[in-house]
Amino acid sequence: MINTQMQQTLTQVIKVVERAGILLAEECVRPGGRRGYGDKAEIDVEIEVFLREELLRILPCDWWGEETGHVLSGNSFCWVVDPNDGTSDFLKGLDGSAISVGLLHSNHPILGVVHAPVTPGGRPDCISWAQGMDHLIRNRLPVYVDLSKQELRHGSLVMVSAAAGNKPQTNRELCAPAGFYSMPSIAYRLAKVAAGDGVCGLSLYPVSAHDVVAGHALLIGAKGVLVDESGDPIQYRTEVEMLRVCQQCFGGAPSVCVELARRDWAKVFDPRAS
Repeated sequence: MINTQMQQTLTQVIKVVERAGILLAEECVRPGGRRGYGDKAEIDVEIEVFLREELLRILPCDWWGEETGHVLSGNSFCWVVDPNDGTSDFLKGLDGSAISVGLLHSNHPILGVVHAPVTPGGRPDCISWAQGMDHLIRNRLPVYVDLSKQELRHGSLVMVSAAAGNKPQTNRELCAPAGFYSMPSIAYRLAKVAAGDGVCGLSLYPVSAHDVVAGHALLIGAKGVLVDESGDPIQYRTEVEMLRVCQQCFGGAPSVCVELARRDWAKVFDPRAS
């Protein structure tokens, strides 16, 4: 019953998220420039207020948002939302930030929509999945991906942060034998991996539930995993875990995530690295 319900819910959520994407895309070309500074953008609050009203109308339940706080009443369902994952890079003018909407049921991701309305390729990209589906949906088309047996090899890609472009040699060594692709949003990194564009997406900085729940759901749909710096599965059991799910995360093909989590990523933060 819940699987059928979630697939019907997904259709509604995609429409809402794409409407929110229009707001984010308009902000990108705003005559006065993108509003905000540091890691705070005015459009983030505006989008989350819109999403909160619309999503709670679709399914009234608990709420965890980056901008409008959270309500954890013990409901088995909880929306987990980041209205603009990658705000800092967004305010620097980079494309590829993403709206991330996930749904937990009994602390387990069962639905995810990650939508990047403005991408370096010039086209919006919306990737989604709900429990019970044997495929993801990417821009209204089915996508079948099985990450479970994929390995780290020449020709595969690891999705890393936009800052990786400043230290290409170090990131190249840490991702070898795969290549690396730098981009702003961890939510979109995980989504692209789930959709078949790479074998692992990672964050070397602490992340909260709103950063990764939607991407985690997509990975589940592609038979992938999301693990922390120790290689342990990410959990969302308590408010503390929701606030900081891990110090570093690795999402994608199981064997690749475990292998990359073992590598010495502290090298990236060495000022002598190049």
